[in-house]
Amino acid sequence: MPPTILRKGRLLLTIVAAVVTAACAVGPDYRPPVETLAHDFHGSAAMEQRTGAVAPPPLSTWWTGFNDPELNLVVSRALAQNLDLAQAVARVSQARAGTKAALSALLPSGRVTADAARAHQSLEDQLGRVESASPGFNRNGGLYDLGIGASWEIDLFGGLRRTREAAEAEYQASDAARAATQLTVVAEAADTYVLVRTLQARIDLAQGQARTQQKLVDLVRLQYSRGVASEFQLRQAEGQSADVASAIPGLETDLNSALNSLDVLMGSAPGTYRAELENPGAIPHAPAVQTADGPTSLLRRRPDIIAAERRLAASNARIGEAISGYYPKISLTGLIGSSTTVAGNLLSSDANLAQGIAGLRWRLFDFGQVDAEVKSAKGKNAEALAAYRLTVLEATAEVENAFSALVKHEAQIETLSAGEASLARAQDSASAGYHNGALSLVDVLDAQARLQRTQDERILAQSAAAHAAIASFRALGGGWGDDVTEVKIAALR
Repeated sequence: MPPTILRKGRLLLTIVAAVVTAACAVGPDYRPPVETLAHDFHGSAAMEQRTGAVAPPPLSTWWTGFNDPELNLVVSRALAQNLDLAQAVARVSQARAGTKAALSALLPSGRVTADAARAHQSLEDQLGRVESASPGFNRNGGLYDLGIGASWEIDLFGGLRRTREAAEAEYQASDAARAATQLTVVAEAADTYVLVRTLQARIDLAQGQARTQQKLVDLVRLQYSRGVASEFQLRQAEGQSADVASAIPGLETDLNSALNSLDVLMGSAPGTYRAELENPGAIPHAPAVQTADGPTSLLRRRPDIIAAERRLAASNARIGEAISGYYPKISLTGLIGSSTTVAGNLLSSDANLAQGIAGLRWRLFDFGQVDAEVKSAKGKNAEALAAYRLTVLEATAEVENAFSALVKHEAQIETLSAGEASLARAQDSASAGYHNGALSLVDVLDAQARLQRTQDERILAQSAAAHAAIASFRALGGGWGDDVTEVKIAALR
């Protein structure tokens, strides 16, 4: 190609690039919403006054604060093997590919074409009849083409840039959603582990009570055989024993389901890790929870809030993408190459060809549809803003509810523990009184039933406190580290 044409082409590209750089993208520029939140959580004071809690663990690895090695192992397996989390990671890859596609639309695209064809002309069609009358006509022919082409849509009004902004924000939202899934997986694994330990404790309690009741039945049966106890007393003792024993199969069924659910959370077939958890363990004790950062920290820590904010940013960019439909779109296309019917002449100067095209597309008579697209984009942006604000409010409520539940359940544990100690002494007194003839069997059974209910309620309160602690850490955005710093920074723009 002649140097003069090359110089002119470079000058044209320079001018176009300068225009594109200086041009403003149509549509509103994004500004993150400002949320007015309280300085402290309402439940912070009560949380700081908790007694018996160990030092607060880091939010990113809060489960280590329970000081339970088996729980740590369960969570680590869930993070490595959970299939819901694997799906979320795959969705991030898809969103990242969409970002790259949007970026590539801003750049020139090129292509290389090469064709070689051989043809044998028919003498019976119209062209064959005409050509056959020409001197030196040859029915066999060929066509050889080689070309290099490029095209570029000049983003004068920023529609493509808005598309790229939207794709980037959607990718960041997907990455934050992946982190939110991680939080859910960790919390569910910990909750299910606590449930397993709770059911094991309740089964152990029920089995101990069943043994005690059976000893009482054996004692009454002996007394009945000697004429000391009535048949009514024997049947009453047998009924109480059966009532206690009947609860065990239901608890064992629930334990089996919990163990299966835990295996699935760890990405394994039911029964894979059952042997490791068969021996009963203590219900984990809730550690301290750090509350000093207050509600504003949720905007940086909660991945669901970050995802909602990024979706809001994407919807804002889509408004500009829709508005760009009012403006013309200009494209440049160029082609250089060689075309000949003789293979040996393919790159000769006579076979060279060049082509340049400047294109204009403008939806000049389609503004009604563009109006609809803009209104739709603005409506989706308003919806995204409301969804973001609702997510912030719900997150704050989740924290407050979890804090309240943790404090109240721990208070309940203290009350039930004191009551359990008193009722245990009452049961001992009733048993001694029955042996001495001072109390009836009804008094013994009543004392045992009261103690049984209180012990079971204390176990359930311990379980509820552990669940509330897990809910507190999850509500605060705990369970992920700095592996998505890009998303966290984006939320603060």
